[in-house]
Amino acid sequence: MATPSHHQNPTPSTKKKKTHKNPEANFLYELNSCSKSKDLKAAISLYDSALSNNTRLNQSHFNTLLYLCSTFATDPDSKDLALRYGFRVFDHMMALNIHPNEASITSIARLSAAKGDGDYAFEMVKKLGDYQVSPRLRTYEPALFCFCQKLEAEKAYEVEEDIDKMGLSLEEPQIAALLKLSADTWRGERVYNYLHKLRRSVRWVSEETCKVLEDWFCCKASEIGSDVGSVKEAILRNGGGWHGLGWIGEGKWVVKKGNVEPNGRCCCCGEQLDCVDIDDVETEKFALSVAGLALEREVKANFREFQDWLEKNADYEAIVDGANIGLYQQNFAEGGFSVLQLDAVIKEMYTRSGNKWPLVILHNKRVRALLENPSHRKLVEEWMANGVLYTTPHGSNDDWYWLYATVKLRCLLVTNDEMRDHIFELLGSSFFLKWKERHQVRYTFLKGALKLQMPPAYSIVIQESEKGSWHVPIVCESDEESLRSWLCITRPGGCEDEGKTGSTMETCEIVNGPCCKSSENRNNEKCDDKTTSMTGKRKERSP
Repeated sequence: MATPSHHQNPTPSTKKKKTHKNPEANFLYELNSCSKSKDLKAAISLYDSALSNNTRLNQSHFNTLLYLCSTFATDPDSKDLALRYGFRVFDHMMALNIHPNEASITSIARLSAAKGDGDYAFEMVKKLGDYQVSPRLRTYEPALFCFCQKLEAEKAYEVEEDIDKMGLSLEEPQIAALLKLSADTWRGERVYNYLHKLRRSVRWVSEETCKVLEDWFCCKASEIGSDVGSVKEAILRNGGGWHGLGWIGEGKWVVKKGNVEPNGRCCCCGEQLDCVDIDDVETEKFALSVAGLALEREVKANFREFQDWLEKNADYEAIVDGANIGLYQQNFAEGGFSVLQLDAVIKEMYTRSGNKWPLVILHNKRVRALLENPSHRKLVEEWMANGVLYTTPHGSNDDWYWLYATVKLRCLLVTNDEMRDHIFELLGSSFFLKWKERHQVRYTFLKGALKLQMPPAYSIVIQESEKGSWHVPIVCESDEESLRSWLCITRPGGCEDEGKTGSTMETCEIVNGPCCKSSENRNNEKCDDKTTSMTGKRKERSP
């Protein structure tokens, strides 16, 4: 018979509570519990007790208290208590000669802004340099938003300049606040510049930012407008989708909300949106970056030879990643390198580009093996005779060759390579994703039939046209792009499909609907479901 154990499970009354070895650590533990539960009053009570007990305080104690106070600084029921204790805690911290860090300053800046003192909030941010600490964007936000709300434009612009000096980039909330401030204080040129900052920073805008733009174009911008020359050249130089030369046109704005057709045509005004590329400067920088990295990792003589060859053979409109296509779905017993798949892509790109052969990049080892196979030799020799093949030398990485050729020639790239590996991480380019969207052609083979996925007919980004109109995509919860709403902003007379109602010619109107046309002629019309094929190189671009 088993004998009962003499050990008993501890009851709640016999369990020992978790304790810390010193009062400072125990105080921090309890403070963190208050922070997690958002209990400001309990944290203040702990602080008062710590003062009574002469507990030695450190930076972590003060930061936790400051964070809690700043969190409640905008709560109507707790604001007075949060402000009173927040500044008291900070003064205590400084009296003990405990240096604040970025978190400390961010909290005191939020407290200052909560009581409407943007000057003190900004002063605190500038003092971070005294402690060899760099501010973050969030550190500047309280002062910036405070100045914007109080319409203190020059002070807000000064904060922005300081943010720029620190190498930080504004995000949508800050840009929208500055844009609204500029609109409310009738600074049209500033509004224009912030629109472009918004274009560079986000692909689409929030509903809140959309409202700011609607208010500006409907109520403030009616008297702005002038003709600007060389707009088309500027758009081409910039990669499409914007010119940056200032407001264009005269008269009041027509503001509508609607959708964009699959072929990139705006349902509101009929204007064709662009598939936006990186600009000339970015393209040149990108090509130099790829070449520089390739020359570090490849045999220099081999890659320079390719560069020289490409200069003399620069008419290609598409580059083909031969290995990626030949080895596609070949991971089965009889699989190998599919010459038929590669040939199908070559011929399809030849047809799409108006009978111009693409350039296939393929390793010389692979080409030799194909030539040694009697069933493939004739086809490969045909490729060579048509100037389709460039064979990379022994020990080389094909990726550098097809990437450099595509960037340098500004043409299409046929590959399913997502370009996520270490080679492309080395580039570290902020415009890499934009470049991929504009230039990469993906493919599939369904039961042996080739299907190409060409670059999109248009880019879902803020766009400025040569007519001076603007198209702004708005955030959309659906993955279906046809359901996305766009803000269409045009001048009277600059809109192909402008509604026939006279109100749009005299005042700004906001119309919501899938096609944004007057009921007179659009009630039964649907947006055409069309797609456009993409050509390769943009011939208008300067070399």
